[in-house]
Amino acid sequence: MKRLITGIVTLTTLAVGFWGCNDLSRTTYSGSDYVMFSDTLSMYPVQDSEKWFEIPVVATNICDYDRSFGVEVDDKASNAIEKKQYVVESNTVTIKAGERVAKFRMKGVYENIGKTDSLSVTFNLLAKDENIWDLYGTRTRVQMQKACPFELSTFEGYCLLTSSFFNAYMTDTEHRLLQAERDKTEDNTIILHDFFYKNYDLKIKYDPSDPLKPFVEFDDQIIGSTAEAFGTIYGNGKLMCTQPVAYDSYYNVCQKFVFLYSTIYVVGKGTVGTYVNILEWISDEEAEQYKKEEGL
Repeated sequence: MKRLITGIVTLTTLAVGFWGCNDLSRTTYSGSDYVMFSDTLSMYPVQDSEKWFEIPVVATNICDYDRSFGVEVDDKASNAIEKKQYVVESNTVTIKAGERVAKFRMKGVYENIGKTDSLSVTFNLLAKDENIWDLYGTRTRVQMQKACPFELSTFEGYCLLTSSFFNAYMTDTEHRLLQAERDKTEDNTIILHDFFYKNYDLKIKYDPSDPLKPFVEFDDQIIGSTAEAFGTIYGNGKLMCTQPVAYDSYYNVCQKFVFLYSTIYVVGKGTVGTYVNILEWISDEEAEQYKKEEGL
């Protein structure tokens, strides 16, 4: 994503004082008067149906009169449905006299967006040819996804673990049924009991500060014994688990899952490997069914 304002900052260095359109009392910039959306792509996590999402519309020049532009939806480049899954505040945007920026506003309709929907809408700014900067154009695309409110209780109870570690060292295991419990001593932290092996838990911490970055993290922990994993004792006999630097682990509240990367190692002996772990939270009824059908 290219922040178009960068181009404006660059152009600012060419002018002495403020730019103007028709105000001869000011030092003016003699270049073209361009207008555009500040972003060509935006990510919009829809958390409710009340808050407006703002997309700046910027101009390269300051004028001493209001400038209004129409905004249309490019239906062929959009799959979100207007007035059902999103609404716009107005189909015009006005840059006030003496200003270079205005806000085009839209908001998603939370109730009409599915948990797995991946929606987008493309807007086109209607400007005269002489006001269009070919380098950036007049279009912007907004990608929308439902962002359910974070509640730690979503990740309590039964969850189903599937791991690539099973393929390497627990070949008779397809998945494990875990009990997840809130840690009473640390905020936003869940204890996953008997993660790979009995009596070896894993604690993970959720970061709810940014809906666009729903990350989970964990400190180095003992995940098992080398005797259980390899049939013999290596090093100090402890199978350790750490968070790999190259990958981000994340959670999804709406779909109730965690995608967790983990690197397994033995102190003094080296790395065993990096594995993908998928945790899916299920109901008590589903858990009982797994217990009966698969003996978990």
